Amino acid sequence: MQNGLTVTERDYFKEPFTERELSDLVAEVGKPGVSAMFASRSPSLKKMGLTAAELSDERKFSLMLEEPRLVRRPLVRLGDRLLIGASVKAITEAISG
Repeated sequence: MQNGLTVTERDYFKEPFTERELSDLVAEVGKPGVSAMFASRSPSLKKMGLTAAELSDERKFSLMLEEPRLVRRPLVRLGDRLLIGASVKAITEAISG
């Protein structure tokens, strides 16, 4: 427990997302879905010789399953809200109300 909140951490490099988990997260995000969760500026993507602009959502999804570094971090769940790639400031504001 931190600051009155229960914190559960998951190292998704050690425990990668299953296809179902990632699909559920993408669905929860809604319309921006895969693009919102895809780390388009990741050095891992550059090492693969790819750019986000050339990839379909289906390919981005499969790449996130193959390479967890391509999932935008952090993923923070606050109640029923999912914050993707949130800064400490954004997380603090979300907790405050």
